[in-house]
This record gives sequence, structure tokens and C-alpha cells, in this order.
Amino acid sequence: MDGKKLIGLARKAVEVYLKEGKKILPPEDFPEEFLKKKAGVFVSLHKIKNGQEILRGCIGTYLPTKENVVLETIENAILAATEDIRFEPVSLKELPEINFTIYILSAPSLIKDVKELNPKKFGIIVKSLPMRYESVRGGEVIFDGFLPEKTGVLLPDLEGIDTIEDQVMIACQKAGIDPFSEDFSVYKFEVQKFKE
Repeated sequence: MDGKKLIGLARKAVEVYLKEGKKILPPEDFPEEFLKKKAGVFVSLHKIKNGQEILRGCIGTYLPTKENVVLETIENAILAATEDIRFEPVSLKELPEINFTIYILSAPSLIKDVKELNPKKFGIIVKSLPMRYESVRGGEVIFDGFLPEKTGVLLPDLEGIDTIEDQVMIACQKAGIDPFSEDFSVYKFEVQKFKE
């Protein structure tokens, strides 16, 4: 797969969006391998500062939400640059300093045992199990239903995450799941990674 074209498209998508507020369409001659494939995609933005790679934005989808990887990449590149709540939006002026990394995710599979995990090879998704909730005051039921699932995603091969335990704990923290008192499921996935 030609990752350079996908990265170039992500960069162009962000540039056009920052200049004109418009989303680009994929070129008709774009490689079919990306136009025919549906998958979740994460786009990560980094800057080099004092020789260190600093995260500048990262947003993605672990399941496909668009008709192909190209549209998924365009959407998530723009969101990573403008909507990651941890950071100020990327400015047009700083865009040349930004490096793009694109992760195309395999379909997630439910694990039966944490020994199946490997933080260098697999990313993970943790999902809380639906919990029945009833609150009774003075004999009156206030709410009777299911609390929404909490979900956390962690890409593979991240710096500083070397053990399965670290990976699961950090993914749970991102999801707002207490791994010691809440039940949750773990899914693993692999990625195709394209980096500038």
C-alpha cells in the first residue's frame, strides 16, 4: 500500500479545511486499495520540539463510519487538527511543522485471556459491560434502564507502554472504567501504520 499518497491526502485535507473551511473529495485516480477498503482509521499529528516528538492531536474511529479508508482519513485528519479537546486547533502557520501518522485498523476481535495481548503488536479497545441501574426514592423508581457503555482505545506500540498491564490500565483510564470494580471486555486489533 502506498502510504505516502494517503498521508499527502490527509495533509491536503487539513490545509484546505484550515484555509477554506471545506472538506476535500478524494481524487478519482486515488489508489483503489484505499477506495475499496472499509476500516477504522486513526490520524495522529506530531511536532518535533527540542528533538522530541510531541503529540499535537489524535482522533480516529475503531470501526468504519464512512464508505472507504480515504473518506475516513480525510474526516479524522481534519478532526485531529481541529477538534482534539486536549489541544488548541492546529494553525495554518504551524501546519508545515506537523508530521502525520495514519493507522488503518483491522476489525477488532474479543479476547478470552489477556495473555493474547501484546502492546507492541496489538492495539486494544476496552468497553464497560452494560450495568442495570435503578434508583428508588420513597418507593418511586427514578431511572430504570442501562447505563451507556464506556469505551477506551489505545493504539499499539506507543512509547512508554511496554506491558499488557500498562496497556489495559491506561485504556481503562481513558474510558473512565475502574478496572478493579467494573466489568469490562477487551478487544484487540492490528494496524497498518503510515508515517511521514
